[in-house]
Amino acid sequence: MRFIIITIILFVGFSVYSQSQSLDVQIILQENDISLDDDVLDINNLDSITKPSSLEHIDSILKLKPSAELYGYIWDNQFVNPYKHRLVDMPDTVQIDFSQYYHANSNVVTSDFGWRRGWRFHYGIDTRLKIGDSIYSSFDGMVRIVTRGRAYGNYIVIRHYNGLETVYAHLSKNLVTVNQIVSAGEVIGLGGNTGRSTGPHLHYEIRYLGQPIAPRDLIDFENYTAKNQIVDINAEHFAYVKEVEQIRYYTVRKGDTLSGISRKTGVSVAQLCKLNNIKTTSTLRIGQRLRIT
Repeated sequence: MRFIIITIILFVGFSVYSQSQSLDVQIILQENDISLDDDVLDINNLDSITKPSSLEHIDSILKLKPSAELYGYIWDNQFVNPYKHRLVDMPDTVQIDFSQYYHANSNVVTSDFGWRRGWRFHYGIDTRLKIGDSIYSSFDGMVRIVTRGRAYGNYIVIRHYNGLETVYAHLSKNLVTVNQIVSAGEVIGLGGNTGRSTGPHLHYEIRYLGQPIAPRDLIDFENYTAKNQIVDINAEHFAYVKEVEQIRYYTVRKGDTLSGISRKTGVSVAQLCKLNNIKTTSTLRIGQRLRIT
């Protein structure tokens, strides 16, 4: 009898301990899932290479990153834009050194920066390629992100010493690692068709403080060269943001029809079709987003 009681006590004690341990693990995982998504540097989310041993050492470590002061010593390995600057209101013009520019992939442009089908904004430029083609870094810099996403597929983000960041997406293979220093013209990956892609191509972005810039404003895509050795970046490059911010959408619900949505939103059926590149006979899907402005 005594043996049975002791056994029960031990079992209950172990169960409580196990639950407390499991709870601790879940809490730790939840804390680790919190990622840097604004201008605040979260010490727990720095990768093992950049994580300082104490807060006093944070500047001495992060100041080694390209353009560290410009970017507020934020070095995030998950989010393409953790900075959240509103550059459409930037008061000054900044000069960027383009003298070492190297074309990422010398092929024909298949899709430009700007509106797609009238309702989705394309924040980069696409060039045709064959799977396995070499992709090159545009400038000297350090690799900030190497990962795979649902839309971008395999992609790489590089922070450059001139203050820009570049994005290379839909790759078949990434050939660099986070925090690796790369040179202009160095092969960083291989072209592919991963992620949300309708065929092999490179999706290429140029960003300043996280905000995309139309690549054609800076690059001659017919001759694969920079337009100027020094380029001026100002609020005009981000004027599109105001237009994007004015866009409003309606999410299709069960039982919705185009005529019903038209009555709810005050937008004619013809305008709904034009804005969303659909026909009056198109089938609506629950959860589908329709542009209404």
